Amino acid sequence: MTLVGVFVNKFDRDFQDRRRKVLTKLGALGLSAFAAPLMAAAAEDKEIELPFENGKRVLTSAIPQKSNVILQRTRPPLLETPWDVFDQGVFTPNDRFYVRWHLASIPNSVDPATFRLAVRGHVSKPVSLTLKDMLKLPRFEIAAVNQCSGNSRGFFSPRVPGGQWANGAMGNARWTGVRLKDLLEYAGVRSGAVAVRFSGLDEGVIPQTPKFLKSLEIDHALDGEVMVAYAMNGEALPLVNGYPLRLVVPGWYATYWVKMVHDIEVLDKPDDNFWTAKAYLVPDNHFANVRPGETGFKQVPINKMLPRSFFTNLQTGAVLHAGQATTVRGIAFGGFNALQQVQVSADAGRTWAPAQLGADHGRYSFRQWQTDVRFTQPGKETLMVRAIDSAGQAQPFTPNWNGAGFMRNVVESIDVDVA
Repeated sequence: MTLVGVFVNKFDRDFQDRRRKVLTKLGALGLSAFAAPLMAAAAEDKEIELPFENGKRVLTSAIPQKSNVILQRTRPPLLETPWDVFDQGVFTPNDRFYVRWHLASIPNSVDPATFRLAVRGHVSKPVSLTLKDMLKLPRFEIAAVNQCSGNSRGFFSPRVPGGQWANGAMGNARWTGVRLKDLLEYAGVRSGAVAVRFSGLDEGVIPQTPKFLKSLEIDHALDGEVMVAYAMNGEALPLVNGYPLRLVVPGWYATYWVKMVHDIEVLDKPDDNFWTAKAYLVPDNHFANVRPGETGFKQVPINKMLPRSFFTNLQTGAVLHAGQATTVRGIAFGGFNALQQVQVSADAGRTWAPAQLGADHGRYSFRQWQTDVRFTQPGKETLMVRAIDSAGQAQPFTPNWNGAGFMRNVVESIDVDVA
């Protein structure tokens, strides 16, 4: 046997072994892990304070597969990742990963033996796939940030309604699954297709609630990056993060990342359902910005993410020592585009210097940054950080405002005391 043949056989054995392990985990989770209600007794909850008015919340471990996450709402569950988690690495642990659902009726368990993913509509061959079928298809993996459209809404001024998130309605993971392109080509997209629509297993409490549906234009759906994931960070998806399958739309806000996706429909006309045509609309300008009280402006569906950067090892009120170098670090991402550079200012934005960037896990991933600062005199100082993407877009100095509290990406700053 040639060396190439040995390599191919070893690769195939390794792949089959990984596939069996993932399938075993999928089965175990679906059959038994969620027999209990989503919200159990919260005996160990402890109160914390988010950094804005009316910011009292609790850290809870009462939801299966979640540990010490910030409880924003119980039904449907809204769980925020505590900020200290982001200083521990660029990949957010599954048990600390934020959660956001739109509809309140969510299955407590999903049986992998009976679950099916339908690919239908304007296709040549409608298909119904089991989880075993999914694991036989070509495997795809990508690192990507999943960020709620309303991340950081609690900082909007004037305040707006909706989930009052701090900055933790986001997470980064290695997503493993099947490219949407491969699924659509398997079913055979017919000429004239214009969009692909996705439906999950969540339902409204009353019949009048519009079914949560999201869609992508056909060219986007076929771009080879959009995928249907069955694993995150090497493990089966937690139930509240979309087990057994969820859509992953790299570079786009999480409203498109449909959880518990079980139906993929190819459309031959534009999607006019409520969640596409009327919900998640933003002002039609680069930063989705209008003046409070302004009306009559054009709106478009929210879509691509903007660059962001954050401090993770220091926060406002930190004490630094005069004459000593202090390491400052954080995370950043480019949004839809790759991250080009992170700049830090130690003088409230008057001057800027590039930070050192950590390992690059791909265009859509978090990336760590680090620099040293030194102050010679005691007093109060302001540190600022900004991300610049590969298209030259930098975070703005002025925060945006819109009535939905979407797409905040202002330059982040912290005030420190130099002693």
